Amino acid sequence: MKPRVLLCSDLDRTLIPNGVQKESDDARGIFSQFVQSAGMNLAYVSGRHRSLIQDAIQEYQLPEPDYVIGDVGATLYEIRQGEWHYCQDWENEISSDWNGFSHAELVVLFEGFDALKLQESEKQNCYKLSYYVATDIDKDALISTMDKRLIEKGVRASLIWSIDEEKNIGLLDVLPQCATKYHAIRFLMARYSFSDENTVFAGDSGNDLPVLISGLQSVLVRNASDEVRDEAISALKAKGLEKKLYLARGDFMGLNGNYAAGVAEGLLHFIPQAKKWRQ
Repeated sequence: MKPRVLLCSDLDRTLIPNGVQKESDDARGIFSQFVQSAGMNLAYVSGRHRSLIQDAIQEYQLPEPDYVIGDVGATLYEIRQGEWHYCQDWENEISSDWNGFSHAELVVLFEGFDALKLQESEKQNCYKLSYYVATDIDKDALISTMDKRLIEKGVRASLIWSIDEEKNIGLLDVLPQCATKYHAIRFLMARYSFSDENTVFAGDSGNDLPVLISGLQSVLVRNASDEVRDEAISALKAKGLEKKLYLARGDFMGLNGNYAAGVAEGLLHFIPQAKKWRQ
């Protein structure tokens, strides 16, 4: 009997080949063959909002997921027979962290921060406040100052930094403290009884780090930046959990380890029996 496997994957520059590195021919096709096997459950875990995730699935011919964690962990959807169902239970889980503050009130809280440029309205939601930031800024000092202001207001928040390599701009998301990609995955695992041994996450960027360094079985695709790779390795070594992270090498089925090829390679590392399921 096949175990119930949950594969959670980031989209941009993880499954979607929108970075500077080359994608192997048919990498997404091979990936799709694995995840469409019986017993495999697929979750997309993305910084994108719902409509952009749907656009990506269509544009890049990605397999239909069973679950979608969007907005860097602030939203959760269950997909049944092609219908997207918003998970209100997840919103209830995270809402108290903002201590009654609305999105608009948090925008006002940071109005004096010249380094912050508010992202477009479609990239915001009730529990996701997103900014553009120059990549050469002292991000640690900025995040520390912002965090101090939030604490003063009784707001429990996670500030998640990543970089849009294509546009060379920093992305800073303010989320409820328990609304990271990691917490959303854990919520999903508990809700549907997926075990640690049969759950795998794949990512590439800074907003994936909470999962990559958590000790959950994780894959870092080969095209990930050196900064993210070094930070993940260092954090896991400090915890003695290095074996929980697989670094795609590009020695799988003649593929180069970038994007979907790296996800498939890492999935087979942690769940080797999945190779027998390929249709």
